[in-house]
Amino acid sequence: MTGAPHPQPLPGREPALRVVPMPSDVNYNGDVFGGWIMAQVDIAGGVLAVRRAGGRVATVAVNSFVFKQPVMVGDVVSFYADVVRTGRTSITVEVEVYAERHPQMQSALTVVKVTEATLTYVAIGEDRRPRELPGCNAPAA
Repeated sequence: MTGAPHPQPLPGREPALRVVPMPSDVNYNGDVFGGWIMAQVDIAGGVLAVRRAGGRVATVAVNSFVFKQPVMVGDVVSFYADVVRTGRTSITVEVEVYAERHPQMQSALTVVKVTEATLTYVAIGEDRRPRELPGCNAPAA
C-alpha cells in the first residue's frame, strides 16, 4: 500500500494498539525481538477481550502466531484485533499487525503486514477463577 500518509494503515479500522519500537527492543541482528511483538499482540488482543468480557481476562492460549516480515526501529506498528469466537467464559481474538516503514524518511507511506496471531482469553473474577461472559447463553460444558 503506497500513497499519501493517512492516520492509520487500514482506512476504516481503528487499531487496538499503536506503538513505535525503540533501539532497546532489537535483537543482535538489528530487528525488533519477536518476543516484543508477541507481548504487544497479547496487549492488543487483551484490550478487545477485556471490552467483551466487561472486566478482567487472562491469556490462556496462543493458538497461532506467524511472523511474516521483520519489524524495525522507527516503524509505526499498528495492531488490529477482532473477536472471532466466544464461549461460555472464553474469547478468541485474531490480531493482525501492520508496520508503516520509517514514515519520517519517505514521501510515500509503505505499509506491510508483519504478523498475524490468534489468542484465547478467559474472563476471570476477582478470585482469578473463570467467570461467565456477560450476555452468554451458552450451555455449561
